Amino acid sequence: MELFDQIQEAVAYIRSKSDFKPATGIILGTGLGKLADEVEQMAAIPYAEIPHFAKSTVESHSGKLILGNLDGKPVLVMAGRFHYYEGWSMQQVTFPVRVMKFLGIQRLIITNASGGINPHLKGGDIVIVKDHINLLPEHPLRGSNDERLGPRFPDMSVPYDPELRQKALEIARAHHIRAYEGVYSALQGPNLETPAEYQMLRTLGSDCTGMSSLPEVLVARHMNLPVLMLSMVANMAFPPSVIRETSLEDVIAVANAAEPKLSRLVRGVLQ
Repeated sequence: MELFDQIQEAVAYIRSKSDFKPATGIILGTGLGKLADEVEQMAAIPYAEIPHFAKSTVESHSGKLILGNLDGKPVLVMAGRFHYYEGWSMQQVTFPVRVMKFLGIQRLIITNASGGINPHLKGGDIVIVKDHINLLPEHPLRGSNDERLGPRFPDMSVPYDPELRQKALEIARAHHIRAYEGVYSALQGPNLETPAEYQMLRTLGSDCTGMSSLPEVLVARHMNLPVLMLSMVANMAFPPSVIRETSLEDVIAVANAAEPKLSRLVRGVLQ
């Protein structure tokens, strides 16, 4: 079955559960799932039930697609994402973004947790991503291109929507939230980076780094969806003297503490 037909099958299944029409898609990252609880739910569909969806295996990701209103705004929330390091193909990782576009979203907000490699950042800071460095070993647009989904060679001169970024910065300033525009980089994972790798990323111009999100950005831009990415700094990794052994539990703890700030930014942008 072609990708286009798989998308239509998934869309038809979701619409059989709810005729709700979302305007904004939101992908929630590690430790940042509490926002989903604030949605006035019209439907909550486990990924395992949706045709052609993968199954999230990361313990901090609940693995549900939620349709409903957040502060009166119609949203479609991915409570948990898929990662390339879990063993999924890039097409599986990004399939939900395709489905969200065909369900009618007009913009995509992506959140994640990252390691801070700009020494001016602190744990719990928010990076409003203005550009990225893609070091992942595979690309979601590799293979034959379907013009019904997007162009063969999508332009990436403005990968992150300037208007959404500006709104997020204004909201952060109004609420005294430490937030900065910066460059996000992505490596495959699942191991955290070595000191030499953090040094390399900083030399390349990266402010924070993670293991996700860029495939979804590439597919969103392929489909002409405006994107806002908010990356929560979970641990500091530069200079090498500040590096500490970090576990998933550590990342989740920092993310949980910073989640109200991230939630305020998302909700403010929606308004």
